[in-house]
Amino acid sequence: MTVLQPAHSELPDEAVPRRIPFPTVDEITRHCLAPDEPETVHIEIHLPARPDPARLRQALGEALRRHPRILVRQLPTRWWHRRYLWHGTGAPDAVPLSWPEGTLEDARRRALALCPPLDTSPPVRVEVVPHGTGWVLFTTINHTALDGPSCLRVLATAAELYGGADNSPAPAPVRATGAAGPPPAGTPLRRRPARVAPDTRHPGRAGNGMLIADLPLPARPPRTAGAPGPYTVNDQLLVATWLMCARWNRSHGRAPRPVRVTMPVDDRPRTADMPIGNGTRLVEVTFGPAERELHEALTAHERPDPEAVGTLLRATAERTRALKSADRPQLGFSGALLTAPVLPVGVRAAYVRGLRAAAGPWASTTLLSNIGRVPYPLDFGDAGRARAVWFSAPARSPRGLSVTTVSTAGRLHLALRWSRSRLDDEAGARLGSLFAASLAATSYEQPTAEEQEEHP
Repeated sequence: MTVLQPAHSELPDEAVPRRIPFPTVDEITRHCLAPDEPETVHIEIHLPARPDPARLRQALGEALRRHPRILVRQLPTRWWHRRYLWHGTGAPDAVPLSWPEGTLEDARRRALALCPPLDTSPPVRVEVVPHGTGWVLFTTINHTALDGPSCLRVLATAAELYGGADNSPAPAPVRATGAAGPPPAGTPLRRRPARVAPDTRHPGRAGNGMLIADLPLPARPPRTAGAPGPYTVNDQLLVATWLMCARWNRSHGRAPRPVRVTMPVDDRPRTADMPIGNGTRLVEVTFGPAERELHEALTAHERPDPEAVGTLLRATAERTRALKSADRPQLGFSGALLTAPVLPVGVRAAYVRGLRAAAGPWASTTLLSNIGRVPYPLDFGDAGRARAVWFSAPARSPRGLSVTTVSTAGRLHLALRWSRSRLDDEAGARLGSLFAASLAATSYEQPTAEEQEEHP
């Protein structure tokens, strides 16, 4: 396949709406924008060789046209309007591709500080920067308009157009199944959740910091008769996040409080007709009785007790299966109510910001966004296949911390992002090391012969 083939899109050109009311997630995000903590998502695709600038520009431009929902800009809005509106442009104002001078670290700093504007179509920025022996396709996304998986779908189309190789997604892995009953009892919502203890020499500092790490995937129990194991890597990541937060707070002298983790769930297909935009729904994982009963065994010693980790893993797997199967709006029923176009957007914005500030103490401890295994080859022909892919999600206060993971070629790529008002770079690095150790603690260990005889 080449970029000379005729374009096709998710919708015929005449069916692409010119005016698109902001969906719930877009509107809530738009209400709560803060200039000192830009609402950005970043994706970096590491390639072994340098892409050709002209061919890449052509491929990216054509990929954008094949996914016209990304080609939007916000229409001017007055406070008395009932809706924020996207204007579907049908073509990019300019192909958002550049080859800036500087390093990968410079690009990462720009991603944390400079959000692509909403009044330019598309609201993304794509840069190609050298790094080590290879090159990085570095994309910064305005999260008000779309999420990381949507943009990755567009980049996969660009890879297919550039390299001519099939970039169809691999089949989804088989997951553990079970009866979709109600979620097990969690921590009562009347109890304020834990907040990651601050550790900074610069309190009140604005902006985000970020740590990028390459980790081994934790081992899981072997399949039995072809059936999936009792928990997934996602469950291990949730428990590792719990361990990181609880052990960090204990080391900082904080009393135990319930750890709650907000987790995006994405049910969209990864095929060429994947809906583009903010398509995930948020669920909140609370750990319930197991968290309280096992807190000492999991946090008091140099290493968490393996048996207690196993208990928490199984309880978490049961809960997440139920949460993922539940049918609910993206931001819950309250989000849909807050964005109903009954009052003017200016009034709704003031109400949402006030409610967010008042509810801040009850916000979850952190956000864990696990993209999972990259489903596309991301084969850029003469520039090579992706060697690694990283994502990062916003780390806005009051949480002030996000954990984003993606797996490529059997490795786990971690982006830890934090509010600088809560952590400085040195503290962020220590927190990242604690996450790595916590993830290793969830890794399955093959029982010894003696243990197998004792528990056949």
